[in-house]
Amino acid sequence: MFTRNERTALRDELVAAARADHRIAGAAVTGSAAGGAEDGWSDVDLAFGLADGADQAVVIGDWTAAMYERHGAVAHLDSPRGGTIYRVFLLASTLQVDIAFAPAAEFGAIAPTFRLLFGTAREVPAATPPEAGELVGMGWLYALHARSSIERGRGWQALYMINGLRDQVVALACLRHDLPAWQGRGVDGLPEAVTRPLLDALAGALDDATLRRAFAVATEALLAEARDVDPGLADRLTAPLRALTGGSAAPGEELH
Repeated sequence: MFTRNERTALRDELVAAARADHRIAGAAVTGSAAGGAEDGWSDVDLAFGLADGADQAVVIGDWTAAMYERHGAVAHLDSPRGGTIYRVFLLASTLQVDIAFAPAAEFGAIAPTFRLLFGTAREVPAATPPEAGELVGMGWLYALHARSSIERGRGWQALYMINGLRDQVVALACLRHDLPAWQGRGVDGLPEAVTRPLLDALAGALDDATLRRAFAVATEALLAEARDVDPGLADRLTAPLRALTGGSAAPGEELH
């Protein structure tokens, strides 16, 4: 396990290496450290702006080799955004190191958590939250597959689909409460009135009754969030989604 001091020392070392690399024209601290919210579990988050003419693939390759040879990396993966490559490293100490390698035109703040260290940041479009209508669509798609998985007796697949359905509900609730909606980042900021009912959408076993109960709760939660996004769509979804769970209209409510 890494310590705070080890994390700080590594971040300082990486920034110093970036200053010495003529192919890197700018650097910024991003993530929780830039926003004053760093704690004992935070990652190292850095963004590098490449100099004009720098070969992005070569730069990334050289830095990746250094992460393995000098800093104890054991694995990595990439998450691209536009022309920027976010390379995420796992170190043997369990520390996560995220380094964004951005073309010069894309080096800038896409979120408030961006603290420029050197170089010039460009004006770039901010990262956009997920689109609510797409989340609703993914929700009913997960619901369809949850139903078929339950009916086929595929408990693990049903659990996967119910979890996916609940994740869309959580993201929609985060959007509604102006919280970060990606990867559950804002879910712990949701009011208890939103999260408490979702406890019943957690399936702790694979028996038919448990799966069906969790599925029904998650489906009702999706309909409630959909109503806030598009009441007409929610009305159209109510009958077919409740048919999936074997439910019926709530008292005083028509199925459309």
